[in-house]
Amino acid sequence: MRANPGDRLLMHGRVVGRQNREAEVVEVLGADGEPPFRVRFEDGHEAILSPGPDTVVRERNKS
Repeated sequence: MRANPGDRLLMHGRVVGRQNREAEVVEVLGADGEPPFRVRFEDGHEAILSPGPDTVVRERNKS
């Protein structure tokens, strides 16, 4: 999985009733766009994340 700052990570809920979560990639800490990533969630919380297979990268719109 590769991402760039500004991309969004969509983490699908794996448990019934658990909502999907979305976070913005603030910083890429791995080499060549690989995890781990510093991310910011919608509530402002920041974390270092190594996404699992239930995560999808949504590239930032480059308009």
